[in-house]
Amino acid sequence: MAELPIDTVGDRIERAIERKADTAGEIQRGERQKPHRLRRNIIWLGITGVSLYLVFPSLADTFSSWRQITRFAPLWLLVMFGLQVAATACLWDLQRVALRTERWRPVIASQLASNALSNVAPGGGPVGAALQYRLLVQAGLSGASTAGALTAVNVLTFAVVLALPVLAIPSLIRGAVDRNLLEAGIAAIVVFAVVAGLGALFLTTNAPLAWIGRVAQRVRNRLRPKCEPLHELPTRLLRERDLILQTLGPRWKRALADSVGRWLFDYGSLLAALAAIGSHPRPSLVLIAFCAARALSNIPVTPGGLGFVEAGLTALLVLAGVNAGDAVIVTFAYRLFSYWLPLPFGVVGYAIAPRADPTPSG
Repeated sequence: MAELPIDTVGDRIERAIERKADTAGEIQRGERQKPHRLRRNIIWLGITGVSLYLVFPSLADTFSSWRQITRFAPLWLLVMFGLQVAATACLWDLQRVALRTERWRPVIASQLASNALSNVAPGGGPVGAALQYRLLVQAGLSGASTAGALTAVNVLTFAVVLALPVLAIPSLIRGAVDRNLLEAGIAAIVVFAVVAGLGALFLTTNAPLAWIGRVAQRVRNRLRPKCEPLHELPTRLLRERDLILQTLGPRWKRALADSVGRWLFDYGSLLAALAAIGSHPRPSLVLIAFCAARALSNIPVTPGGLGFVEAGLTALLVLAGVNAGDAVIVTFAYRLFSYWLPLPFGVVGYAIAPRADPTPSG
């Protein structure tokens, strides 16, 4: 066997020593961080416990109405279930478009598992996203493209639900309008269609998005005069928009339609619950109640905003003109289909998630 040059052997020994030192350093850092992570977890559990204690009365009122579910005709329950399935299917297709894959199984399985984890773990949004990322990478998808795709999906869906209350303002200013829920549903379709049109406008032209960036930048700088002023918010918005378009590719129109459909069908299930008990509140206020419920579900101190959503949605439905007792049962029915029923499917999703052979991911 040929002898290696002395300097080459020395280099290898040095590299081996460096690797061992790096490994030892990582182990030591991990050991030092364990008490910190433990304290952080204890603090979060304490915050969650206090929060659940504070919202327990609203939770108790909501759950105590479960016997009144018999007021719902079986057909209405089936409609609510179908609308929630349609909403989730839109999200699946949106993620599939963003991931640029033709495979359904890894997308469906990872979304079911991550959604369930997000709704049972305090501060579960990031934890659920991390689980979905890991399952998609294990299924053979590229790590870098998966992270970009999930980010684009979250930004797009958040932007849609953020725009909905703005479009409800004209109806609020105009005052009460006596409508049945069929007409309210048609009005909702029109509102969501307008959101889709605005989304297409912002995705394809620079001027409207840049104008919003300038207005937001000006307002922020005036509200916080002692902080360093922003100067590049319009440019940053355009850059982020371009990254989303680059991620979605030529099927961005389909992705936009999925984003709108995801919330349209979800909102439709709330309208169906109201229709099932014969309530006729103001549609604009119901839309605002729906958007507020979606915002409250992101409060990290309880799993899936548990308690906060029930209290907030019930109160806002009462403000919209729903009888207090009816508001409680409507909230229970809506949360039953949008929050509780998907939880067991998380176990199914994790079980059927495909596992590819480990390969390096970009």
